[in-house]
Amino acid sequence: MLGVVREQVLASLFGAGDAMDAYNVAFRIPNLLRDLFAEGAMSAAFVPTFTHQLTNTGRESAWRLGRNVMTSLLLVTGVLVLAGMVFADQLVSALASDYAAVPGKLQLTALLARIMLPTVAFIALAAAAMGMLNALHHFFIPALAPATFNVATILCAIVLVPLAPRLGLPAVAAIAIGTLLGAAAQFLIQWPVLRREGFHYRPLINLRDPALQRVLVLMGPGTVGLAATQANVFINTILATGQGTGAVSWLNYAFRLMYLPIGLFGVSIATAVLPAVSRRTAERDHDGVRRTVSEGMSLMMVLNVPATVGLLILATPIIRLIFERRAFTPLDTAATAAALQFYAIGLIGYSIVRIVSPVFYALGQNRTPVMVSVATVAVNIVASVTLVRPFGYRGLALATSIAALFNATTLLTLLHRRLGGLDDARTLASVGRILIASALMGATALAIDRGTSALIPGSQLGLQIGRLVITIGCSLVVLAAAAWALRIREFTEAVAWLVGGWIVGGGSWRKS
Repeated sequence: MLGVVREQVLASLFGAGDAMDAYNVAFRIPNLLRDLFAEGAMSAAFVPTFTHQLTNTGRESAWRLGRNVMTSLLLVTGVLVLAGMVFADQLVSALASDYAAVPGKLQLTALLARIMLPTVAFIALAAAAMGMLNALHHFFIPALAPATFNVATILCAIVLVPLAPRLGLPAVAAIAIGTLLGAAAQFLIQWPVLRREGFHYRPLINLRDPALQRVLVLMGPGTVGLAATQANVFINTILATGQGTGAVSWLNYAFRLMYLPIGLFGVSIATAVLPAVSRRTAERDHDGVRRTVSEGMSLMMVLNVPATVGLLILATPIIRLIFERRAFTPLDTAATAAALQFYAIGLIGYSIVRIVSPVFYALGQNRTPVMVSVATVAVNIVASVTLVRPFGYRGLALATSIAALFNATTLLTLLHRRLGGLDDARTLASVGRILIASALMGATALAIDRGTSALIPGSQLGLQIGRLVITIGCSLVVLAAAAWALRIREFTEAVAWLVGGWIVGGGSWRKS
């Protein structure tokens, strides 16, 4: 939610102009490294290994692995950050050569990249801390950590943007500084909880440690997969920057909104599933692994299928309400909404991958998601190059969705084969019923949106809020009624979980 507020503030200040384009491209450079050392191969390899050490050899052994990994991360990311700062001009030129046509845009992008590159080290440490805390059943503070990232950026936007010109900096540089401070806060907020659990950091490098070697072995294929993924990011960035001013920003704003339900539901569920699967794998509880994955998948689908339908139908009024003010124009609204609709097609695919991919690492089959990732990248590149010509920047969003659905379908098929099923009958029945309920909800949203636009015309903020509240409220009532009539058990559980952390089980209430 705070990520959306962050984008809302940036849209108001900078719209979808050259400064915002420069920031978004510059931020992709540290993101290339973050995917490897934080949310990608490292995290997927570290969490199962740490959980294994914790379960089988005790807490001190797990802490030793944590120290070893953190020290290694500091050394490796430090070298990469320095190299990135030295070669920032060349990196930016490779990613966004078309920016050279706008005076100063390429130089601004390089400056912002240099400011933000150190975020890689902080995010890597934050990911390691998050993995350890999740394995120890701490979820709230690690989940809150990314919120500090957004809060720092928002505060810098409000406080530093007006001051930046007086300091001889472009205004958007204040956002880059906020990004750096936010990355540091993301790690620091977790540190006290980790200390209370007994973790005390001291520099440690032991390449002969079997646990560290296991992390490196698991990371190896992931790194190969990441290289393929980053080739895709590289090509997509080149294609997007070639679509003119605003295209990169429109895609970024749309992706942020599409990612909201993934962050709320997909990532949250995946965060809980991975340590549970890792523990059950360590205990050789194969039925428990199957049950955990199936329950996580069912819960995710019952939340994200309606979200997908809602974004497809209400993209324009949602974008208008959230972003359209000051520097963000009606043209930006229409362009961003078009991208959002194409991104929303792949929302379910993204969520499935978030849950399923780390499960392979927990099962010790780290090559599987990598090979699928390489194939997915090939699909994405071909689709991007093919679709950008007829659809422009929107073709890149559609290609991303096609690739996400391919990735999810392939991983799910392979995991189904590996686990010998995923409670298929119950899962398919639940998915079928939620599709029917979501279709009824979507038809209601479409009819009421058109009706309220005709009966309550006007662009004032209050009128926009009123129309959306009526539309979404009535749609949710229809969704709930349909779910009740169709006896969608997961929907009842999801609603109970959302409103109070309580889940209906066996006809009675029990604490989750």
